[in-house]
Amino acid sequence: MHALVAGGADIVEMGVPFSDPMADGPVIQRSSERALKYGVTLRDVIGWVAEFRKTNTETPVVLFGYANPIETMGVETFAKAAKAAGADGALVVDYPPEEAEQLVTTLGAAGLDTVFLLSPTTSDARLAQVAALGRGYLYYVSLKGVTGAANIDVADVAQRLARIRSHTKLPVGVGFGIRDGETARSIAQVADAIVIGSRLVQEIESAPEDAVSRAQAFMADIRTAMDRDIQGHPPRGLPSGRAA
Repeated sequence: MHALVAGGADIVEMGVPFSDPMADGPVIQRSSERALKYGVTLRDVIGWVAEFRKTNTETPVVLFGYANPIETMGVETFAKAAKAAGADGALVVDYPPEEAEQLVTTLGAAGLDTVFLLSPTTSDARLAQVAALGRGYLYYVSLKGVTGAANIDVADVAQRLARIRSHTKLPVGVGFGIRDGETARSIAQVADAIVIGSRLVQEIESAPEDAVSRAQAFMADIRTAMDRDIQGHPPRGLPSGRAA
């Protein structure tokens, strides 16, 4: 986590391992399998956030995962523990907005933002519903598929972001399929944040003994590419420069 920040990340999404990560592709599925093999739990992840906060009190941390571990712990217990550790929000992939009002209320009472996903197939009615519930930022899934997919159409993303922004003033991050600096830079021209997961996990998976330095170097390359030719004011609600 510290290496990612040193490499230029503005926000850290901390994945919580789950046995059936249905929105994730093979790379992140394998990372969940490895973590579960060694007994990593939601409480462990929350503990690592607390450890991170001992020396970094500024970089936002969002817990990213699925409903089952949270429901098992209890939503209120999770909210209190996550806030006490220093988390800033949670993105729970499989809480649909129709069933998430209590989650938003409970997390909000603890001082945590609830981040929601949007996709290319999200209807206007559902977009309005998500925009009303979402806190912190919205996460636009740029592709029909799982994490780690490829072939982003920047023009299509720009068009869909304009539609999303007609419903919300929240910053909108874009993820799924962003694998290199040039793609990140292109999307950064139209988005408020860039989300990279699978490609980063690949760096860790390919050389676990050198994971920290490789993750930092990869992040630094992304940061350099994103900052090139980007001018003007910071995005709404995010730190100076496009968030990675």
